[in-house]
Amino acid sequence: MDRVDVAIVGGGPAGSACAVFCAQAGLHTVVLERETFPREKVCGDCLNPACWPVLQRLGIADAVRALPQGKLDTVEFIAIDGARVAIDLPRNENVEIAVKRSLFDDLLLERARAAGAEIHQNAMVTRVEKTRWGDWKLDIVRDKVTAPIVVAADGRNSTVARLRNLLPRPRRERIALQTHIPLPAGFGNRVVLQFLREGYSGQAPVNNEELNLCLVGKAADAERLKTWAIDAFDIAPTHSWRTITPLTRASLGPARDRLFLIGDVARVVEPFTGEGIYYALRSGELAAKAIVAILRNENGEMAVRQFANDHRRIYAGRLWINQLARTAVVWPYVGSAFVRMAKIYPGALRFLTKKIAG
Repeated sequence: MDRVDVAIVGGGPAGSACAVFCAQAGLHTVVLERETFPREKVCGDCLNPACWPVLQRLGIADAVRALPQGKLDTVEFIAIDGARVAIDLPRNENVEIAVKRSLFDDLLLERARAAGAEIHQNAMVTRVEKTRWGDWKLDIVRDKVTAPIVVAADGRNSTVARLRNLLPRPRRERIALQTHIPLPAGFGNRVVLQFLREGYSGQAPVNNEELNLCLVGKAADAERLKTWAIDAFDIAPTHSWRTITPLTRASLGPARDRLFLIGDVARVVEPFTGEGIYYALRSGELAAKAIVAILRNENGEMAVRQFANDHRRIYAGRLWINQLARTAVVWPYVGSAFVRMAKIYPGALRFLTKKIAG
């Protein structure tokens, strides 16, 4: 590979969105993805309504709507003792949906390719260093690339952040397990958030035949969570699960020395809320705007400051929901008590759901 304008490490929603906007602006853009798409990923698979305006600007909203999916018009909260509260979700054209990440991410990456980005899959980055003339140099297995700007979009355990000694110490108190199983009869168009003694379970149909099933709890309770799922959904004990950790770690500044951190690299959010894909898409869009300004010599310092401010604002007013959700997961009896209270005062839960789905 030769010198490019911007090298993006990671081809998920954040990296692909950034690549689309950079390539559309005429920048020589390369995406380095360590895996080969399509591939599944540990995720609740939900796209909340806030995603649709970004998907429209990316030019793929109609293509996403055409993917196999589950339309979600209700969120149901279930307490440990079985108490239930159901809250309606928006039912307009920008409805919340659940779609497999293998399909969604592949569509996004192909959109970046169509926009003019150079895509390299199975490309493992092994070194990220500054050259003496100021460019970044990235070593890849059997190849290398140089660029004035690098974007780290390679997830919560970012290789780029680790190689640059930026990755904070993780909090390893919890683990997520995820799989797809046959859709139970009569499940309906709902997403279920169910509190368990060991943590919680998230459930959402991703098409007419499959259910996304997530389990979150402490690593020591992983087998008990699996046992609950085996009994509740008649899953074979040998069923395969995908796992990921950490679910929480300190946030990182999103821009430094022409290195942009977007998506889960910059800030890992509690998976309970299902907002991660929105944050990824929007942070990729914001980073691209700043990168274009820098490379066009349009007051780069101001562009970086604006990016940092805009990045902070996309989380503003929403992180308290993540903290509330995390508290409810670490202490699930607290979450269950909240559900029971909401049966008497449903306005509180309706407000929480509106903030998550907005």
